[in-house]
Amino acid sequence: MTKFILRRLLLGAFIVFFGALAAYAIIRCLPTSFVERMARQLSAQPGARSYAQLMEQLKSMYGLDDSILGGFFKWCGYALRGDFGYSWKFNQPVVEKFNSVIWYSVAINALTFVLQAVIAVPLGILAARRQYRFTDYFVSVVALVGVSLPTFFLATILKYIFSVKLGWFDLYGIVGRMHEQMTFWQQTLDVAYHLVLPVVTLMILSIGGLMRYTRANMLEVLNADYIRTARAKGLSERAVINKHAFRNTLIPLISYASYLLPAMFGGALITETLFQIPGIGYISFQAMTQGDIPFTMFYIVFLEILTQVSLILADIAYALADPRVRAN
Repeated sequence: MTKFILRRLLLGAFIVFFGALAAYAIIRCLPTSFVERMARQLSAQPGARSYAQLMEQLKSMYGLDDSILGGFFKWCGYALRGDFGYSWKFNQPVVEKFNSVIWYSVAINALTFVLQAVIAVPLGILAARRQYRFTDYFVSVVALVGVSLPTFFLATILKYIFSVKLGWFDLYGIVGRMHEQMTFWQQTLDVAYHLVLPVVTLMILSIGGLMRYTRANMLEVLNADYIRTARAKGLSERAVINKHAFRNTLIPLISYASYLLPAMFGGALITETLFQIPGIGYISFQAMTQGDIPFTMFYIVFLEILTQVSLILADIAYALADPRVRAN
C-alpha cells in the first residue's frame, strides 16, 4: 500500500505540474491582460506617458517580460518555497486572500456533500428495490431533472420564488444588514441562513447523478448469484440489502464520490457568483476576469491538488471496503 501511495503521489505531482503549465500558457496567451487594461487607464490621464512606454514598464513590474516558459518556471520556483505572490486584483498576498474566503466554500460544499450522500444513496437503493414501480419512476424523474437543469437557471428560479415572491431569503450576499450588531451565535445563524439557497442549488444539481449511479449499481448487485443465494437461505430483505448488497454497491460509489468534492469546488464558481457569496469560486472568477495571474494560478493548482488527493483517498477507501484489493 505504501508503494502504491508513493506511485500515486508521483503521478499526481506530474499531472499537477503539466496542468499548471497548460493553465499558465493559456492565461498568458489571452487577447487582453491586467497590464494592458492598467496601461490604457494610465495613458488616458492628462500628462501620462504613452501606452507603449507604460506597457513596457508594467510588464517588467509584473514579471510579464519573460517568455511563457521562463515566467512559468519562475512562478514554480517561488511556489515551491510557499510564495504564491501578490494578488494584482485584491492587493494582498494570494495565500492571505485565499485563507479569508475558503471557509465559505468549505461550508457550502461540505453541507452539500453530506446532504447529497444522505439523500441520494438511500433513494437510489429504494428505487432499485422497487424497480418499475412508482418510487422508481419518481426517483428517476427527479434525478433526470437534477442532471438536466443548468446552474444559472435553477439558481434564478429559486431566487425568484423564495427571495422575490415569498421574501424568505435575501437575493445576494452571505450576511444580513445587521450582522455586525449581532452576537457570535446570531452571526453564525445569519451566515447559515444565507447559505440555504446556494446549498439547495448545488444539492439539487448534484443529487441526480448520484441517485442514478446508486440505482444502477444496486440493480446489478441485486441480480447477482450470491444475492439469490442469500435470499434462498431465508435471510430477511433488510439483511440482504444491508449486509450483502450495499457493501458491494459501496465500492463503485467510492470511485464516483472521489470526483464529487473537486467538482463541487469547481462548480461553486458559478453558484457563488450567482449568489455573490465571497467564497473561493466567486473571488477566483473576479481574479480570472481581471487577468490576475497569481491568484488564478493558485486557484487552478488548488483544484488540481484537491482532485489528486481525493483520488488517492478513494483508492485507500476502496481497499478498506474490498478485502480483495488489500490481498493484492
